[in-house]
Amino acid sequence: MAQPSSELIHELWQNLSTAVILLTEDLTIYFANNSASELLGLGSKRLLNQPFEAIFHHHMIDMKRLQRYVLEDGVDCQQHKVDVVFIDNRASTLNLFARRFMFQNRAFIQLECRRIDEELRFDQAFNQAHQYQAARNLIRGLAHEIKNPLGGIRGAAQLLQYEVQQEERDECAELIIEQADRLTELVDRLLGPNELPRKESCNVHRMLESVIRLSELDGAAGIRLVKDYDPSIPDVVMDEAKIQQVVLNIIRNAQQALGEQGEIKVSTRIRHRIRRGKQLMKKALQIRVTDNGPGIAQEMQATLFYPMVTNKEGGSGLGLSIAQTLVEQHHGFIDCDSWPGHTEFAIYLPFEA
Repeated sequence: MAQPSSELIHELWQNLSTAVILLTEDLTIYFANNSASELLGLGSKRLLNQPFEAIFHHHMIDMKRLQRYVLEDGVDCQQHKVDVVFIDNRASTLNLFARRFMFQNRAFIQLECRRIDEELRFDQAFNQAHQYQAARNLIRGLAHEIKNPLGGIRGAAQLLQYEVQQEERDECAELIIEQADRLTELVDRLLGPNELPRKESCNVHRMLESVIRLSELDGAAGIRLVKDYDPSIPDVVMDEAKIQQVVLNIIRNAQQALGEQGEIKVSTRIRHRIRRGKQLMKKALQIRVTDNGPGIAQEMQATLFYPMVTNKEGGSGLGLSIAQTLVEQHHGFIDCDSWPGHTEFAIYLPFEA
């Protein structure tokens, strides 16, 4: 089979929708395809041999990383959501991917640039819509939770106005105190746990065994709990009671989703270089709870950890919100992936042995 010609390869580069720029070791532009010309607002002839930084009026690209990691070390480099202003004063936000490219014993930086302005606007509108819906659900949930105690307090107060018997007056006062305590408890639950973690070295698998025993007592007989532990994981420094509460809450949610039968799998692993946003864990303990139930509705997934968000009748919607707070107190986070037939919660905790 004939090899593609250099002319065909050149046309393919020029036809890419991604802007591709080749930079020399001194960061001048050696090549730019048509998409790069469109992005930068300059023809290819004007771009060639120009210092890369000269094509911007202002930019937030970390040029030192490009030289140090890509050229010197040969390590791929990604920069996300980089704000730039081109020389014609057009502002944009880019995602950049850089890789070392060797040609005829010369080192180049192959820089791929993609505008994400429209994606950011879409994500912002999407997030605003979900936050608005979550706020509405929170207000409705709060109104429902607060209305009943307030009704009891009002009724008891009205009775106090007319009761002359001391015994009846005491009963009304007790009712008012009881309902006021109920409101206080609701507010405390909304605020989340306020005690700092009491960390100490513990065996994560012994803790999980306790959770599984409790879950088996509460769950249906047709639900199978499967364990997949990494036995090489040493003792971990954490607040055992708080993490136990988190895992127990997630397993119980899975049991309720499964109903009478299904499978829940609990696994442990050590993961390296786990990143979430700006947070980077060089080493992390992963506790994963997976079930084969119906999955979480797509419209609920974006607001799953918000307070008062629930699809369970009679549920408070505070369980996952509290679980997230407990994990965040350990400087960790929870991820969730779900589709019909599969729901997975992964707890990531910084590994402190």
